Amino acid sequence: MIRQGPRVTIKGESSVEKKKQGSSPKEQHDMAEEQTEVTGQEATPAGTDRVKELEEALAAKEIEAAANWDRYLRERADLENYRKRVQKEKEELLKYGTESLLLEILPAIDNMERALDHVADDNKDPVIVGVRMTLEMLQASLKKFGVTAVAAEKGSPFDPALHQAMSQVDCPDQPANTIVDIYQKGYLLNERLLRPAMVTVACGAK
Repeated sequence: MIRQGPRVTIKGESSVEKKKQGSSPKEQHDMAEEQTEVTGQEATPAGTDRVKELEEALAAKEIEAAANWDRYLRERADLENYRKRVQKEKEELLKYGTESLLLEILPAIDNMERALDHVADDNKDPVIVGVRMTLEMLQASLKKFGVTAVAAEKGSPFDPALHQAMSQVDCPDQPANTIVDIYQKGYLLNERLLRPAMVTVACGAK
């Protein structure tokens, strides 16, 4: 007969292991489940804190992303407005950039027209013919640049947006605020007033 020697206990063996060795299989199973529950309960608080930390970080990133998107939309709108403003300025420069030059030319045209008003239409003097040709060329050039004469005729209504009243006169045969005489022609540059027509206005019968 073989004798069993004394049971050797390994140094460092846990009390749980000792209990398992001296317990039935069912008791060992229950003890293992109990240990698992304890381990899970101990890990739960740390896991919850980690999840909360991640949720807070995610919420912060969502706020940051929303702010970045809002800033992007505003900067894009500002850029689009800048492009539109530059385009408008470019178009206005092309349409009205010659304004100062045209204002310098108009007095010369005025003088030519006044000179020819005192000359017969059938006058064939070479100087007069030359003045007519020059005037016609200048008038054609004005038309190319979008310059047109302001409507101003004797008896037509006075328009303060287009006409400048130099004086008022009694004119019983004309209604009040109508043009009696024209001192100087007015001009429009691409439908914008370049120079008003200078006129005399009737003040009507008293």
